[in-house]
Amino acid sequence: MWCQNFSETSVVIEVDQKVVGFVSGYIKPDTPDILFVWQVAVSKTQRGKGFASKMLHHILERDVCKDVRYVEATVSPSNIPSRKLFHGLARNLDSKIEVSKCFTAEDFPEEGHEDELSHHIGPF
Repeated sequence: MWCQNFSETSVVIEVDQKVVGFVSGYIKPDTPDILFVWQVAVSKTQRGKGFASKMLHHILERDVCKDVRYVEATVSPSNIPSRKLFHGLARNLDSKIEVSKCFTAEDFPEEGHEDELSHHIGPF
């Protein structure tokens, strides 16, 4: 349903006719210059090949993103691959990245959930 409703800001990548990754996102309704990246996933067998970065750039190159000047995402502190991805995106876009608290562990009902840090990239 997500990729149907937000198909213009989401992408799936296939290798040998098998889905090996996806990025889902949306343009924030109240701030049309911000693309919020909801999820990024790449199959374990395909990691380290730059697919996540390529998918993000592919979305940003689409007409629907012509007014986008910022990318936002939330990332848990222990998610090193995602942190590297978004810091790398900022470098590739020749832009700055600001990391700040978004949600604390106490905001989540389940035990052991980490804080979620906001990653704000831009302007580009």
